Amino acid sequence: MDNFQQITGFIWSVADDVLRDDFKRSKYPDVILPFTVLRRIDCVLSPTKEQVFKRYDELKGEIENLDLILRRESGYAFYNTSRYDFGRLLDDPSNIQKNLIDYINGFSENMRDILDRFKIRNTIQTLHEKGSLYPLVQKFASDAVDLHPARVSNHQIGYIFEELIRKFNEQNNENPGEHFTPREVIKLMANLMLAGDEDMLAHNHIVKTVYDPACGTGGMLTITREHITSAINPNADIRLYGQETNDETYAVCKSDMLIKGDGRDADNIKPDSSFSRDGHPEMSFDYMISNPPYGKSWKKEEDFIRREYEQGSAGRFEAGLPRINDGQLLFLQHMLSKRVSPAEGGSRIAIVMNGSPLFTGDAGSGESEIRRWILENDWLEGIVALPDQLFYNTGISTYIWVLSNRKEERRRGKVQLIDATGYYVKMRRSLGDKRHEITDEQIQEITRLFSAFEESEHVKIFDTTAFGYRKITIERPLRLNFAVTPERMERLHLEKAFVNLATSRKKGDAGAEEIAEGRRMQEEILMFLRGIESDRIYRDREEFERVLDGLSLRAPVRRAILSALSERDESAKVCVDSKGRPEADPDLRDTENVPLGESVYDYFEREVKPHVPDAWIDEGYVDAKDGGVGRVGYEINFNRYFYTYTPPRPLEEIEAEIKSLEAEILEMVREMMG
Repeated sequence: MDNFQQITGFIWSVADDVLRDDFKRSKYPDVILPFTVLRRIDCVLSPTKEQVFKRYDELKGEIENLDLILRRESGYAFYNTSRYDFGRLLDDPSNIQKNLIDYINGFSENMRDILDRFKIRNTIQTLHEKGSLYPLVQKFASDAVDLHPARVSNHQIGYIFEELIRKFNEQNNENPGEHFTPREVIKLMANLMLAGDEDMLAHNHIVKTVYDPACGTGGMLTITREHITSAINPNADIRLYGQETNDETYAVCKSDMLIKGDGRDADNIKPDSSFSRDGHPEMSFDYMISNPPYGKSWKKEEDFIRREYEQGSAGRFEAGLPRINDGQLLFLQHMLSKRVSPAEGGSRIAIVMNGSPLFTGDAGSGESEIRRWILENDWLEGIVALPDQLFYNTGISTYIWVLSNRKEERRRGKVQLIDATGYYVKMRRSLGDKRHEITDEQIQEITRLFSAFEESEHVKIFDTTAFGYRKITIERPLRLNFAVTPERMERLHLEKAFVNLATSRKKGDAGAEEIAEGRRMQEEILMFLRGIESDRIYRDREEFERVLDGLSLRAPVRRAILSALSERDESAKVCVDSKGRPEADPDLRDTENVPLGESVYDYFEREVKPHVPDAWIDEGYVDAKDGGVGRVGYEINFNRYFYTYTPPRPLEEIEAEIKSLEAEILEMVREMMG
C-alpha cells in the first residue's frame, strides 16, 4: 500500500468484515482504534523484539528495575517483554485471548497506561465471547496493515488515526463540531507563530516549550517541533506539552509521542479537561498552538468556570465568559494565562477559530469584553482569514489568530489582517468536507505577507482602537393621547392591577368582603370613566391626569388606567416626569455605535440630530469599566475591511441572457414533443 488512504480503507473494511454482526457501528471505534495503535506499536518494536526478550530473560531475577536497560535495548521509551507479537499470536488460535492478554501485560508501564485508556481488556473479552478475536488479530497481522515506520511515516500514521476517527464520528453522527487540523494549516500556523523568531531560535543549546490545551492526536505539537528543528535549528531542544479530554485521542497522541521521542514528551501529555483539571498548573510556555473545538458547550464545567471567573485576575477567565454553547474564547484565555512574562522572554500564540469569536456578542457581552481585554492590552498581532472547505468535518470559514506579549516595535498598537481566502487549490479527491488545500508555496506567500507587515490588496493594518466603539442609547420623547373608547375600555379589563382589585389572599368571610369591596371599586372606576366624553381625545397627559384626580386611586391602578386608555400620537404633547424632564418612549429607543476616539456628542449632532431633532442621548447608559457615556464594544468584521464593490450587470445584458435561455428552453420543449 502506497499511502495512508489505502491503509485507512483496509482498516475501515476490517470493521465491517469482522465486527458487523456482533457490534453496533457506534462501538466500532472501541475496537478498531486500540488495535490500530497496538499494531503500530507491534511493528515499531519488531526489529528489537528478540533482543529485548533475551535481555529480559537473562536479567529478570537479578535486577529489580530493568526499565532503563530494556528501553536501551528496544531503542524506544517503551518495550515489550512478552514472547508474543501479532505473528506468534496466530500460532495458537485456541488460546488467543490468554496469549493476547499476556502480550499486553508484557508492555512497559507507560504503554500499558495508554492501552488501558482504550479499555482494551474489556474489548478483548467481548471479542473472544463473540468469536471475533482471532479473525480480527489475523486481519491486523496481515501485510496490508504493516505499520512499520519504514513503510508508514509518523505523518501518515497521524493521518490514519485522524481519518479513522473522522469516519467513525461522521458515520455515527457524533461530535459533529469537532474536527482535526489538516497538516498544511498546522504548517501555516507554526510559520506565523515563529515568524521573526528565527534568529533567537538559532542560538546554540536553545530550549523552548510548546503547548496545546486541546492537542487531539498531537499533530500541532509535533509539526511545530519539526518546523523548528528542520528549518531553523536541528540542535534546538523543543519540549512538547499537551492535554486532551477524549480518552481515545489522548491514547493515540501519547503512544505517538512515545514512538517518536524519549518518553519525556509522552509524560507531558495529560488527560482530562484543560479547564477544570488543568494538567499543567502553574506552568508557562514559550509557544502555544491550538485548534479548539468549535461550538462546543462548556455547560458541564460551568460551575467551575464561573467560580474561576469570579476570582478576577487570580483566575484564568478574568476577561469574561462567552455564551455557554461555544468555549473557543475560554481556550484562548486559558492559553493567555500560561504565557511567559515579557521580562523572561514572553510568549507567542497561534490559535485557529471560526468566525464567532471575531464578532459574536454585543457591547458588554462576554465575547466583546474578551476582545476588548486582548486589544486594549495590545496582545493581538494579526488574524489570517483562511479559505473555506479546508477542514474534514466542516466547510465553514476559519481564522488564525496570532498573539504575543512581546510585540516587536513596528507592531505595537497595531493589528494586521490578512485575507488569504483565495490561497488554495482544489483537491483531486475530497476528504469529508475538505475540498481545498493550501500548497507549500501558498504557505510561504502568506507567511511572507505576515512578516512584511505592509498594506497591500490582501493586507490591512489597523490601530487596535479601530475595532472598538461606544454603543450609545438614543431616546425620543413619549407622546400619548388618551380617550375613553369602548376598545380602550376593553383593554382596561386586561390590566393586572385593575383585575387584582377584585381578588383576595384572605380566607373565609374576610376574603369575600375584600373581593366585594374590590368589585365595588371597579364599578366606581368604570362609572367614572363612562362619564367622560367618549369622542374626546386628550393630547396632554397632565390634562387627562387632572381629570382622573376625581378618583381616589392607588398608584398601580392609576398607571393601569393610563396604560389602557392611551395610544401613541406624534401630534400629542411630550409626556414629562415629576421633575419636568421628557419621558423616553421605549418603542422609539434606538442605539448607535460610535467609533472609539470620537466624541459621542459630536457624532450625535452630526448623524442623529438632523434626522430626529427631538432625540437625546441617554447619559445614564455608561460603560462599567471607564464610566464613559455608552458601553464599549469590540468586533472584527473581515467582510467590512476587504469588501470590494461589484456593480450590477447592465439591464440589457441581463435581458439578452434571459431571452437566450428562453430560446434554449423552447428548443428543448420542441425536441421533447417531437
